[in-house]
Amino acid sequence: MKKLSVDKTSSKGIAIGKAYKYEKISFVPDMYVYNDKDEEIKIYKNATEQVSDELTKLAQTNDIFTGHLELVNDVALLDEVTNKIVNDKKNVQIAFRDTIDEFVAMFEAMDNEYMKARADDIKDIYQRVMAKIKNVELKNLSSINTSTIVIAKDLAPSDTATMNLDYILGFATQGGGVTSHVCIMARNLGLPALVGADNLLEEVNDNDIIIIDATNGDIYINPDEATIKEFENKKSDFEKREKLLKENAHLEAITKDNKRVLVYSNVGNIEDIKNAVKCYIDGIGLFRSEFLYMENSHFPTEEEQFEVYKEAVQICTGEVIIRTLDIGGDKELSYYEFDKEENPFLGFRAIRISLHLKDMFKEQLRALLRASAFGYVSIMYPMIISLEELLEANSILDECKKELDSQNIAYNKDIKVGMMIETPASVMEAEAFAKYVDFFSIGTNDLTQYMLAVDRGNDKIADMYDSFNPAVLHAIQKVIDAGHKENIVVGMCGEFASDERACKMLLGMGLDEFSVAFTQVATIKSIIRESDFKKCKEISEKIRFIHSKKEVNDILNMF
Repeated sequence: MKKLSVDKTSSKGIAIGKAYKYEKISFVPDMYVYNDKDEEIKIYKNATEQVSDELTKLAQTNDIFTGHLELVNDVALLDEVTNKIVNDKKNVQIAFRDTIDEFVAMFEAMDNEYMKARADDIKDIYQRVMAKIKNVELKNLSSINTSTIVIAKDLAPSDTATMNLDYILGFATQGGGVTSHVCIMARNLGLPALVGADNLLEEVNDNDIIIIDATNGDIYINPDEATIKEFENKKSDFEKREKLLKENAHLEAITKDNKRVLVYSNVGNIEDIKNAVKCYIDGIGLFRSEFLYMENSHFPTEEEQFEVYKEAVQICTGEVIIRTLDIGGDKELSYYEFDKEENPFLGFRAIRISLHLKDMFKEQLRALLRASAFGYVSIMYPMIISLEELLEANSILDECKKELDSQNIAYNKDIKVGMMIETPASVMEAEAFAKYVDFFSIGTNDLTQYMLAVDRGNDKIADMYDSFNPAVLHAIQKVIDAGHKENIVVGMCGEFASDERACKMLLGMGLDEFSVAFTQVATIKSIIRESDFKKCKEISEKIRFIHSKKEVNDILNMF
């Protein structure tokens, strides 16, 4: 028996069965010199039209393909391919390959896991369009007719769309990230799935008996009978727990001693919100508005944004906290040229861009204000590091309110305004900031990186990126204390809020709102309902006086 392990699991559960190795065609462009550039462009347009037709049909039954459809029809993609054909004299296959490579590299370089996952979608588009250009039939998984676990280098949403799910027990891939659309699909379907399993294809053969323990991140290859029996029992226990979670998902997050906590969800688009509301969320703790900009060929207009924000609050009846544009750093726009920066994460990004591009910022703020007439919208500024920035942003917001008043356009006069706490500066000045906002939301992804001076994308020091570090925990406690001193709500929208091990500790530290992936909502609510707030608070008080990871672990073991 062999065992492989991965650092992150994408969809919990246990699967036991035979392996099916799925290897896709690797498309290499033909090296030829074209005679007619217009003919090359025509070939590309014909291919994308065919793919667009196929994706339109798929999008009718699976919302994920709506994003694929937008990608294949992206004007920026067409422009880049055309430019390479006309100006660089590349044939359509090379031009398309090179353009896709550039798009993939841009997304993979991003620090945001959700945006990194878009690279997988772009690779999927490459497969589909190149197959049409080369007139080749793509392989698919529709032929599987026995219970099996799919093993692959990677899987695209279109791969899973062809599966007969009656026969798929789970899957494992060598590449991919936990926020990829395939993993989201796996979570929605309740399929155990693991991604990023090194040497998977070398270690696993067709028809090997394997066990996927997607709860702990382990793969067992050709296990003995005792191990199989052990995991059959674990699988049964896990399924019972999941059934209970679903049955109780509608219950509020109230501790045994009646402490009410809000459990919100993080989203990136309308489809995310539709999925989140099915999980009985209390609201949206982070709507990442930058995706409206990144998936566009121009700065979205006030009207375009208004329609999206309006739809968002009409779908979710609870509070919807919409973060203003958080671009720069690892997130770029195809239609706006950023200056080359040595340290982009410390450079021209987030609120700094909004305050610089005031007209663009006003369009977003006006759209947000207008949407507040249709539901519970709250506005949140990212990356604030000084009181001057906060006051300037609020001043621009006031300008927008006066403009709407003069035009007799309705909006919520009492709209709440908050800010992200994600830098050491915002932690240190939290007491001052709390006097000018209605809420804080702690962004632990960036806060951990900045507090510890650790690049979370650097594999050599990845183990140093740890939100359980005492310095980070002390920062979180300081922010919660500062917020409560001014009677404002303190939430958390970073990945740490989804950490099951951290949940009771954060509860005891006084966190008012957990904003998590919608797939974690039921679990976090369940942990809170099983907790005694008074006891959690007593234990968490010890966090204030510790200075080592060992002491942190000792405290966590007390919960």
